[in-house]
Amino acid sequence: MGRLFGTDGVRGLANRDLTAPLAMDLSVAAARVLGASGAFAGHRPVAVVGRDPRASGEFLEAAVVAGLASAGVDVLRLGVLPTPAVAHLTHALDADLGVMLSASHNPAPDNGVKFFDRSGHKLPDELEDRIEALLGDGSWEPPTGAGVGRVRDAHGAVEQYVAHLLSSVPVSLDGLRVVVDCANGASADVAPEALRRAGAEVITIGAAPDGLNINAGVGSTHLDALRAAVREHGADAGLANDGDADRCLAVTAAGEEVDGDQIMAILALELRESGRLANGTVVATVMSNLGFKLAMREAGLTVVETAVGDRYVLEAMKAGGHNFGGEQSGHVIMLDHATTGDGVLTGLHLLAAMARRGRPLDELAKVMTRLPQVLVNVKGVDKARAKTSPELAAAVAEAEAELGETGRVLIRPSGTEPMVRVMVEAARADDAQRLAERLADVVRTHLG
Repeated sequence: MGRLFGTDGVRGLANRDLTAPLAMDLSVAAARVLGASGAFAGHRPVAVVGRDPRASGEFLEAAVVAGLASAGVDVLRLGVLPTPAVAHLTHALDADLGVMLSASHNPAPDNGVKFFDRSGHKLPDELEDRIEALLGDGSWEPPTGAGVGRVRDAHGAVEQYVAHLLSSVPVSLDGLRVVVDCANGASADVAPEALRRAGAEVITIGAAPDGLNINAGVGSTHLDALRAAVREHGADAGLANDGDADRCLAVTAAGEEVDGDQIMAILALELRESGRLANGTVVATVMSNLGFKLAMREAGLTVVETAVGDRYVLEAMKAGGHNFGGEQSGHVIMLDHATTGDGVLTGLHLLAAMARRGRPLDELAKVMTRLPQVLVNVKGVDKARAKTSPELAAAVAEAEAELGETGRVLIRPSGTEPMVRVMVEAARADDAQRLAERLADVVRTHLG
């Protein structure tokens, strides 16, 4: 069996892959591992537990709370809150462990468990491996009597998180009309409240979660409803979160998408102008558009590239002493204010850039030009040979020579499926399409 923990915790179909017993075992194992590591030394441990509104979160929350309390950990239930809120409150409430139940942008039947350390950062691989190794291990003596954990609800968690968000916003958003799409997810209360208190006029969609409609035709993976609402209400911009609100994408007044690369470009220049961009550097993944990298180079900024996944972005930020990075998908990490991607925070700062400069979003987005990008997923092939096939290497070299500095090629084996992703960027869309299809044929022929 492969590693249970992925790049974003343990995730799967709730009540099939991710069951109540597994969630309980994970929580017990996490408490044991952190206790053995000295994280609880000298005090009674405390954990905070939050979730997004999907229906399975109710029984999974009960299982996680039971597991932690049975291992001697006191538990504060935060209720429904965004993932970045749980990360923030883990540190702000001086907890030893944070637990979030969410499957992010996945459909309602899925769910997941992720852990945060007392600083609000995701646990390192080494600790996750130790947690996984303890699953099903009965060689421990549970506490009894006064040693068991106590459980209570945290009061004022939403207010504390919203106050934190607002403390970071440099200017009033007065005069801006915005539509916010909460994906029928964890930001349904937080995002509208934060935006209104920051001064914006707010129209909401996707803000009526019922446990089953999270991400269903709304949110950052489905922008059509947001586009329509922005045009209908004559809004200055639209913001879209995903189910757990660690992502933010935007649309202009005309309904044109502004993706994570464009948002990062806008905010990087804002940070640079205020003298708050550490090392003049932005951390991004290999999937960021070449246009983003060219724009940052033209602005005199350095781009550090990582593998795909916000945890790799954060690792590079911490290792290099950088404070800003993110992904094309809308995970934007502003390390001065958050320890993970925060969609509500990102949206607030994007609108603040509009307010400060007095310019519409479509003009700000012109800081970079997105090169046409074509992605072809080639299924049913031996992905392990993608990095060793001489035929594929020769075909990639030929395509790169044809593109020169006006494009690029990325061949990436899928992390979870027998599939190879072929991505080509070029100055012309037809060139990107032609070369991507040519390389996909090579993958099928020589890796099939």
